[in-house]
Amino acid sequence: MVLGTFYLSGQNRIETHKDAQVDDYHGTSVADPYRWLEDDRSPAVAEWVKAENSVTFSYLAKIPFRQQIRDRLAQLADYPKYTRCVRRGDRYFFEKNEGLQNQSVWYVQKGLDGQPELLLDPNQFSKDGTTRLGATAISRNGQYLAYGVSTGGSDWSDVHVLEVANRKVLPETLKWVKVSGLAWAKDGFYYSRYPAPEVGHELSTKNEFHTVYFHKVGTPQTEDAVVFEDKANPRRFHTLATTDDERFAILTVSDRSTGKKGNALWFRDLAKPAGSFQSIVSEIGDDDFRVLENIGDKFLIATNSKAPNSKVVLFDPATGHWSDVLPEKPEPLESVTTAGGKIFAMYMKDVATHAYVYSEAGHLENEIKLPGLGNASGFGGLRDDKAVFYTFTSFSDPPTIFRYDIATRMTTPFRVPTIPGYDPAKYESKQVFYPSKDGTRIPMFLVYKKGLKQDGNNPTWITGYGGFNITSSPSFSSFRLFLLENGFVLASVNLRGGGEYGETWHEAGTKLKKQNVFDDFIAGAEWLIANHYTKPDKLVANGTSNGGLLIGAVVNQRPDLFRVAIPQAGVMDMLRYQKFTIGWNWIADYGSSDNAEEFKALYAYSPIHNVRAGVDYPAVLITTADHDDRVVPAHSFKYAMAMQSTVKSGRPVLIRIETNSGHGASSMGKMLDITSDLYTFTFFNLGLTPGGSTK
Repeated sequence: MVLGTFYLSGQNRIETHKDAQVDDYHGTSVADPYRWLEDDRSPAVAEWVKAENSVTFSYLAKIPFRQQIRDRLAQLADYPKYTRCVRRGDRYFFEKNEGLQNQSVWYVQKGLDGQPELLLDPNQFSKDGTTRLGATAISRNGQYLAYGVSTGGSDWSDVHVLEVANRKVLPETLKWVKVSGLAWAKDGFYYSRYPAPEVGHELSTKNEFHTVYFHKVGTPQTEDAVVFEDKANPRRFHTLATTDDERFAILTVSDRSTGKKGNALWFRDLAKPAGSFQSIVSEIGDDDFRVLENIGDKFLIATNSKAPNSKVVLFDPATGHWSDVLPEKPEPLESVTTAGGKIFAMYMKDVATHAYVYSEAGHLENEIKLPGLGNASGFGGLRDDKAVFYTFTSFSDPPTIFRYDIATRMTTPFRVPTIPGYDPAKYESKQVFYPSKDGTRIPMFLVYKKGLKQDGNNPTWITGYGGFNITSSPSFSSFRLFLLENGFVLASVNLRGGGEYGETWHEAGTKLKKQNVFDDFIAGAEWLIANHYTKPDKLVANGTSNGGLLIGAVVNQRPDLFRVAIPQAGVMDMLRYQKFTIGWNWIADYGSSDNAEEFKALYAYSPIHNVRAGVDYPAVLITTADHDDRVVPAHSFKYAMAMQSTVKSGRPVLIRIETNSGHGASSMGKMLDITSDLYTFTFFNLGLTPGGSTK
């Protein structure tokens, strides 16, 4: 080991060490001096975490307006929030958060006009409120609620069953559940899990041999029947759903570790006890297939096969015939559901949702007029539903629940949130387009106070994601109101790699083309500066997970563009990410260092491998969590060391490591703590104080 030191803000000093680890990648030697930080359970790493947090929290504690910011964020978040209703029989189920509850609470009511009654309160799961619900599923008759429980933000869940009528939790507990739905069929449900580890080796559980089981209500997990397993392919995901009539089990099989981003699809007729799974799509490729519902013996399927913008088809297992129901359109099919014998299709035009109702034969019946340009989701339900519920939100509209009556085609507001003191008329949202480095037209949403002066002096918060076919849709955040009321411009960039313009847009930001994502973001920052919204000394870059990777990469490539950078839970070691927990699942998007050509692309932008000495970097606050078993904290640990041991700009490079949280805040309280610290760090390093004054 080589003993070294690093400095924070030129004042705080922590001693650490470097390993002599060097790896050979296709003839290229790559040093990995902080390999020891990958063992986040070791005493040495625990001491390092303690020392880093001590420096970070001491730094933040000295900023006089830290508590003021947290108090204001709590005020802004303190309003009732609802999810859309789900009907089972004459009961309606939904979740509600009174405002500052750590976890949302499940309620049930008889009829739409009935009195809501408490069904399940996850706030009672743990004293600190960090144990939360995972997957949930209500039985077809509304008799049972199956629900997963996640501790400390982990992706692992224990599944329980609640008897709705008497609120009784049944004695069985299903363990080692991950990447799983809960699909009811008569007296039980299907779920997916991994093998139980040996006693005492729980922390080293491998994410291999994902297996589908059937659990009969009222029996112990030891009696659960294996429904599907594949011992020849340990990294495949196997998830199972059932159709509305519970006649068919639908098995989805994927394996992104092979670089293939699509899935195979199988079905089983549950009316035939001795029946086996039959293939709809037998091999995993690059195309997605998802069964929406059965129409008799046939299946409605959403797919992007030979349709980059996706379409809906009808598959007949008896003949093997495929026919288009909703052919591909110029706009991407954002999502599609069924209910009441109708197809509800959400198409996306320049990142805004447009909702349409079709017959099951594919005939357009009407458009559902939405309140404005924003994002709508939901609409799904059962075949005998007379109405569906959906949620609409935008940058200025809090999530509002609407009810759509299928027969009358009328939409009515069902639950409209009210935020005390918030007036959306004070703010303006608009969409702009700009050319990226290669000329590609990139959309970006801007939100700010009306009357903004484009004088180049506005503090600006720019964020993006750009990966995994995920769309950065317009969405509301009460926390962002704090930035807006303090004069910030909010900029949300719709980068390649996402799903904004279909599969072609996604592919343009993957593997050897990943640099396009960073170029798109950099061009967005340059556009904001060139159009006098802001300047580098006022610009803050933020992103989470794949977006954290984005921030790590662009700060290395263009540190001159930003004054503050906040990468959260980022994938920072692009040469070894596939070796941690479930990281191999991302190979289809990133590629792998095991491939010589892909290694070159990964090595060229990997955040921990491209920190440069002698560069004037922004102030950096890295965030991660000790229970993040998706993007393991080692990514952020190693990136922090790479930055702290190299950067001597005089600006702080800090890492904030949350406890009892996972890939995202595990409770409202922790969300308030984390967000207030991000904003405190940002204001202080921009030379601002809350209220708009400048130091």
